Parts: sequence; C-alpha cells; structure tokens
Amino acid sequence: MSESTFHRLPEEYRDLNDSPPITVEPPETWLKDWSAIFQLRKNLLVLWPKRAYEGKTFAAQLFNQHYFICNSPDSVRRVFLDEHDNYDRKSPQMRHSLEPLLGDGLFVSDGEVWKERRAYCAPAFEAELLPDFATVMVQSARELADQWANLPTGSTVDMLNEMARLTSRIIGRTIFGDDTSEKEAAIVVDNFSQYQKAIEQLNFSDSFGFPQLKWLGNPLSKWQSLRAAQKIHEVIDRIIERHPERAKPESPTLLSYLLGEHTSKKTGAKRCPLSSINARNEAIVMFMAGHETTANTLAWVWYLLDHNPRVSAKLREELDRVLGDRPPSFEDVQHLHYTRAILEETLRLYPPVPVLSRQARTVDEIRGKEVPADSIILVIPWLLHRHRLYWEKPNHFIPERFMPGQPRPDKFVYIPFSVGPRVCLGLRFGLTEGILCLATLAQRFRATLAPGHQVEIECRLTLRPQDGLPMQLEPTTPYVKVPQ
Repeated sequence: MSESTFHRLPEEYRDLNDSPPITVEPPETWLKDWSAIFQLRKNLLVLWPKRAYEGKTFAAQLFNQHYFICNSPDSVRRVFLDEHDNYDRKSPQMRHSLEPLLGDGLFVSDGEVWKERRAYCAPAFEAELLPDFATVMVQSARELADQWANLPTGSTVDMLNEMARLTSRIIGRTIFGDDTSEKEAAIVVDNFSQYQKAIEQLNFSDSFGFPQLKWLGNPLSKWQSLRAAQKIHEVIDRIIERHPERAKPESPTLLSYLLGEHTSKKTGAKRCPLSSINARNEAIVMFMAGHETTANTLAWVWYLLDHNPRVSAKLREELDRVLGDRPPSFEDVQHLHYTRAILEETLRLYPPVPVLSRQARTVDEIRGKEVPADSIILVIPWLLHRHRLYWEKPNHFIPERFMPGQPRPDKFVYIPFSVGPRVCLGLRFGLTEGILCLATLAQRFRATLAPGHQVEIECRLTLRPQDGLPMQLEPTTPYVKVPQ
C-alpha cells in the first residue's frame, strides 16, 4: 500500500495564525512510574508520548498481556478489513466494561451473534428513511432553540448536557418511534455519565493478562455502574413496552425490525423476533451510540466556534446564504458544505470514541512484527487524526481541509466512525443529525465559554469535555434579506 497519504491544506490556509484548540500535551517519553495509572483512569490519552504521533506501529508487554498499536493506514487496513475475521473480537477490557450496560449487544458481540444482530439493526439506518428522520431532527432542535429563547439574556447552559438531551430525544423519536420525555432523556444522559465515571477502564485482570484475578476491583464503583445501567435499562424497557401502542405499520423503526414486525427494503427478509432481553440490548446500543457520540461532537463544535471567530463568521455566512430566515431541511444538507466541514473537522480533532480495541484470535504478522494470539490490538483515532505524517497542521481547527474540491483523507487514517465491516451503522444518520442540529441552533444563537471556565479533555469510554461545557447564550442578529 502506498504511504503517500499526507493530507495537505488548501494553500491559502497553510499560513494561518489561528491558535490550536485544547489538546492533550504529550509527554516526552512513555509514562515512567505506576502513579501514571491513576491519570489513565480519567484520561487514556495521557499515555502517548510525542513519538506516538509520528510512529507507525508500537508493541508492548504488560506482564502477561501483549499489546500491538496500529498507527498507519496499512496496519489499520489489515486489522479492520483484510484480516477482519481474526480481529473481530473487542478487547476483554472493552467487553467487560460495557457488558453490564449492553449485554451481548452489537457493539461488544462478535462472530455469528454479531453478524445476526447487524442484519437486524441495519434496515433502520437505510438511506430511504433519512428524509423523515431529518424532519424530526430539525423539529427537535427548534424546540430546544425555543427553550433557549425563553431563558434570561446571557443565561449560561451546560452545552454538553444540552446537546445530550437534544440527541437523546431525536434518537427516541426517530430510531424508536417514541416521543421520549424530557425526564426519560435526562435519566439516560445522567446515568450514562455516571456509568462512565464508575466503570473501571483499567483493571488488573484484563489490562495485565490475569483473568483469574477478575474478582479484584472497587466494589463501590461496581455497584455504582450496575445501578446506573439498571436505570438506563428501565427507560429502554418502558420504550419497548410502549412500542405496540405507538407503532405505525407504514413507519418502520429499529424496534419494529428487532421485534420482527417489518421487512428490510433491501433484502425483503422478515426476521424472527429477538427475545425481549436481546431486543433491549440492541436498543440500548443504538440509543447510547446515537445520542452520546453526536452530543459530544456537537458540544465540541460549540467550543471550537467560540475558539475560532473566523470559522464562526463563515458558518453564519453560509447559513444566511443557503437558508435565509427559514429552518433547514433534508434537501439543504447537500448544500451546507461548510457546516458539514465543521462537523468533519471536529470529528477529526475530537473523535467520539478515541480508542478502538480488538483481540487477535490467532497469531499474525503486521509490518514485519509478530502479533501473538490473544494480543490486544489498539487503533487510536486520536493519534491517527493528529499524526504528523498524515496531516498538515494536525492540531489546528481548519474545516477548509474537508471542503468540496479538496482530496478526501485516506479512509484508514480518518476513522471517526471506525472502518471496515464494523463501521458505524449510524454514520449517515449521525452526520445528517449533526449538520441539521448545528444549522438550526446556530441560525438563532451563538455561544461563548463561561468566564473563568477552563476546558479540559476527559477520555473514558468516549471523549468529552471534562465537567461539562458551561457557555453563555446570545441570540444572533435576525437575518434580513437584501432587496435585489
């Protein structure tokens, strides 16, 4: 495979003096002592030294566990595409972290179970359904904008929480066909945050290859994570229970496919219903993936727009030119080029899932290095997206690198939705949702970081602003159409 994957900026943006947004300052060398483990419990990204942002592969042995880090397009391609069947299992750490919440759901399953569940879930994300979903996305964002309009001038909101509430309502209304209440959305949002804080990202058993010691751990944290998972389960169970009353034969939903009520337009196959537990597991996967990743991305977008007034002004110009004073629609998505570029550049700088893990079933060789069976393979979008060999000005926020006419980045270097057979089912859904929600809200409001708040990065299961993102809202100047 050719290594000519360096992604250049448009020439007029190569000498910009914009300051880069918040990042994780890499250490000079690999972390030197065991005290660093406590840092990793909050932020997995503090591990990687400067040379990890220009290396192509790394290997390490931590007691009984062998690790292999793929950090080049050819190594990522081998693991996620060419030899997918050997690397289809998530790492033990990832499986054990998510099983209390997701059970055997699509995100953590593998083999035949994964193939079967993927077939159940895929029809809900077919392109034909997007126009109807887009209407719900815009309506939900307009409702939030109306709520903001009723707040006192200069009010401060937690933008991370606001975006999470918005996206959870959208998922409830689109993928589940359910008018999820504000209270239910808040329960899911709050408890997933609690789950991330409580779950053990690094435990002795999985991280160091001692499965016989899996009983070790903090019992309080385990109880807190199980309690948070239970509260999320209760909300999803209620949505499933309500489904027969609200189901519309002409409007298929994820639940109608899981419960065997609809056929896929592509295959025409009508499947047997999943058990209630299996249906719940897949519903939770889609609910959590659908709301958490887009919410985090939108929160980072608001931070970046405040950080970079040049980009904010260009966004407003595009919204005024394309939309005027009307709300966006699905047909506008193809014309909102700069809005989309902002989303894509945000996904590059702050990938929602910044660490992807697999476990090798059998021995392999990658770039001339042996990969023993049961090795944990790490593919790290955070590193790939800021890799000095593949990106010009990798730490800067420059949406123009994703505008039409620019070469697309290598698909094994830019992987915010993963890549290969396990690429995110909701890729089109998430991008459409992000573009329409940003356009709807940015038409009416700008947001500035609350005075005195220092943005920090937290990386647990997902990448989010630590301790939320307090921002002050300011209505934008109403659009006035200039007479011709």
